Amino acid sequence: MPADLQQKLTEKSAIVGIIGLGYVGLPLVRAFIDAGFHTLGFDVDEKKVTQLLEGKSYIGHISGEWIASCVEQDKFEPTANMQRLGEADVLLICVPTPLSESRDPDLQYIKSTTQQIATHLRSGQLVVLESTTYPGTTRDVLLPILLDQQEPAGKLEPGHDFFLAYSPEREDPGNPDFGTATIPKVVGANDETSLRLACQLYESIVPTVVPVTSTEVAEACKILENTYRAVNIALVNELKKLLTRMDIDVWEVIDAAKTKPFGFQAFYPGPGLGGHCIPIDPFYLSWAARLHGMSTRFIELAGEVNAGMPEYVIEQLSRALNAQGKPIKDSRICLLGVAYKPDVDDPRESPSFELMKLLIARGAKLTYNDPHVPSLPTMRKYETPPLKSTELTPEFLSSQDCILISTNHSTYDYEFIVQHAQLVIDTRGATRDITDGQQKIWPA
Repeated sequence: MPADLQQKLTEKSAIVGIIGLGYVGLPLVRAFIDAGFHTLGFDVDEKKVTQLLEGKSYIGHISGEWIASCVEQDKFEPTANMQRLGEADVLLICVPTPLSESRDPDLQYIKSTTQQIATHLRSGQLVVLESTTYPGTTRDVLLPILLDQQEPAGKLEPGHDFFLAYSPEREDPGNPDFGTATIPKVVGANDETSLRLACQLYESIVPTVVPVTSTEVAEACKILENTYRAVNIALVNELKKLLTRMDIDVWEVIDAAKTKPFGFQAFYPGPGLGGHCIPIDPFYLSWAARLHGMSTRFIELAGEVNAGMPEYVIEQLSRALNAQGKPIKDSRICLLGVAYKPDVDDPRESPSFELMKLLIARGAKLTYNDPHVPSLPTMRKYETPPLKSTELTPEFLSSQDCILISTNHSTYDYEFIVQHAQLVIDTRGATRDITDGQQKIWPA
């Protein structure tokens, strides 16, 4: 069986199935198609599947024209039919791994996907988990499901009949310097054959594959990467609050510090953490630590600092409005940017939604603008108001009591915004270089 799959991977005749066609799965589809593989794309959201079959994209950096061409040429088959899982030689799991209300890992999507795979598992298949999770998930959660769902008379042996590995996704949406096919891939497995086959698979789409000795090492690697960022962002967020009180420009301090050619990496403050990884992944590790009788004080403290940033922004906004004799209640406030980072259409875990929640609770008359998000999407944790992006005309800007910059998209004309706005609350340092109208700008 290993030799059969190895030959298929070498010849690129293996069918690659990708489960979860979101911001991780769809770029993976593109990478494997570009490498010459036929792909099956699985998603339980039939609306997504219908869009893809119609040649429409719901992710900004993947064009509908490319999708339509791949579907037409039979390089890409999107489907909601999980009965077809057995057709794929390789199955990559790219499903969400959110946190529960108590900030415990919520593995419901991983478990349900693995159960469906187990029902259709056959000899010669390679299964790889890409979703971010805590160390031990592949061995202790996926493997038992894959084994227990099989009929006793026809049990498949891992490492011999089927193969299991973990390779964490490393997507950076909106970054033109790093795409799926350029970022090194860490790959871990708990048997040599699975590791060899998984490495061979990824060697066909990325320039560098980094094999590690177990799935646990690969899982911990991903957690470390994002915990490192969360802790350092918390540090600069706390420094921003301190230095603002000391009347020191934190952005200038960071610019000066990053001229040091060693021992320093620049991180930047903001209104809170966003994205599908950094606000969530460190808590997977802190949860695992509790299971082992430890507390992860750095992680918990960083989480507290970052989670408190939206409240800090609202406090600054309130002070700025009060200086003009206005309360937040009934003030017209426009939020600039609801995507979690600049120049993407991805709103997952964006702090903008926490800012909206806080402003609505205080009685603000809320509007928003985001060139990448034309209408507010349904969010798992928030009841989003039925708003559409409002055009930034001079008349609209001047009619607002406050413009709150939450996401610093590069398409914004900040001089134009400052020129016509009554008040600008800048959480991203986007207006630092503007000389005219500085009296209207309030850093937050």
